Amino acid sequence: MLPTETQLAEEFNCARATVNRALRELAEQGFVERKRKSGTRVKKLPSKQAKLELSLVRQVVEDQNAAYRYSLVERNVEPSPGWLSSQLRLQADARVLHVVCMHYADNRPFQHEERWVNIAAVPEIETADLEQTSPHEWLLDAAPFSVAEIAFSAISADSSLTDYMGTTTAAAMMQLERTTWKDGVPLSFARMTFHPGYCIRTRY
Repeated sequence: MLPTETQLAEEFNCARATVNRALRELAEQGFVERKRKSGTRVKKLPSKQAKLELSLVRQVVEDQNAAYRYSLVERNVEPSPGWLSSQLRLQADARVLHVVCMHYADNRPFQHEERWVNIAAVPEIETADLEQTSPHEWLLDAAPFSVAEIAFSAISADSSLTDYMGTTTAAAMMQLERTTWKDGVPLSFARMTFHPGYCIRTRY
């Protein structure tokens, strides 16, 4: 059991806010466990957390010394589908921008992206030029998110993905789904599918 924040601040002659920040960072790194009203304890078995960096697809492609190309395939303003309204807690009549686009590496399919953007949260997206700039890059510049939830899945390519990605039906592919919010307001839901054999690495 560690001393209280006040005791540590007195011992090291520093502000309590400094102690709080230090303990928070130790907790994030898995060395201590903090519980409200119970104090801070050193973990017997520290747990390390892996940090995953999710870069822009443009950057990922260029880091592989490949030529990046983006193509807008489809763009429509439509009522939010029921499953999306439920997932993002949108009004039943909410308007969303539905975008389908492709990302290429040396003219080979790299990533298929399908995205729904909450127009009420980002009105400018409705008239934004997405012919040259991908919706992800545009959103990061115009309306950066504050919270994101990410899910990874292994899927089998359906007929639509087969056409886009130039692969065979039922080919194993990695799919990433990302939901973003800004100050509690839902911004977008994106489903990104990578070419067969794509690998994501992290370290801790």
